[in-house]
Amino acid sequence: MVKKITIAIQRKGRLFDSSKELLIKSGINFSTSGEKLLARSSNMNIDILLVRDDDIPSLVSKGVADLGIVGKNVLAEQAANNRKITAKSVLNLGFSKCRLAFAKPLTSKIKSLNNKVIATSYPGLVKKFLKKESINAELIKINGSVELTPYIGIADCICDLVSSGATLEANNLTEFKTLMDSEAVLISSSILKNLKEKSIINLVRRFEGVINAAESKYVMLNASTDSVNKICKLLPGADSPTIIPLQEKNKVAIHALCSEPVFWEKMEKLKSNGASSILVMPVEKILN
Repeated sequence: MVKKITIAIQRKGRLFDSSKELLIKSGINFSTSGEKLLARSSNMNIDILLVRDDDIPSLVSKGVADLGIVGKNVLAEQAANNRKITAKSVLNLGFSKCRLAFAKPLTSKIKSLNNKVIATSYPGLVKKFLKKESINAELIKINGSVELTPYIGIADCICDLVSSGATLEANNLTEFKTLMDSEAVLISSSILKNLKEKSIINLVRRFEGVINAAESKYVMLNASTDSVNKICKLLPGADSPTIIPLQEKNKVAIHALCSEPVFWEKMEKLKSNGASSILVMPVEKILN
């Protein structure tokens, strides 16, 4: 009998929304309500733990959860502070992209971090970075409103998560150095039970299929036989396309799964090289 798989995800926020969407698109049906911290799948032998993102690396490392969805920055910070964090990233998920970056007031003339006071919610990562770069600086751990610290006189600069940069701009700060790029990742425990391994591998394959589908398009078009080679070279990121003879002499249909975006410019180039009736469709799932 296959044992139940447990997946830990963030309780609320944008990461929760994207994680839930990934799970549902992967065929895991579940619902959440109120303050419930545990959701059971209605169609698979899977439990979903709804927890703080800071707790996910620890829960996965201890084997309480088999898989977790968390920001790469959170996993790295937890690992920098705790040797018992053994969970490893097994798949980049492509959403919740951001970066951990240093920022300073617009009026600041800071050119180096040496001998500066840095406010951050990520002391483990910043300390590791400073040591690697042989920089001598003082760290102040702040759990929220990091952007305020330069203006109340307790820090020269900050190191915080940046996505669009709007929060920095609103607080008259400017980014001047990136520590790391981050996105949501799927993490796995090294304490997997043998009975679960095949089920988990199949589940990860489903996640990969959903992610690949989101980045892919299915292209169908017609072309003359003498323009097939030129057109196939233009199809972005396509493996060997399918060529289908048409009733009209010297005409074929070309079908291709493209792993890169297909922009208007690319469609216009296909058309100018002999393609016609070009149809670009979204892809829901891919299983390689």
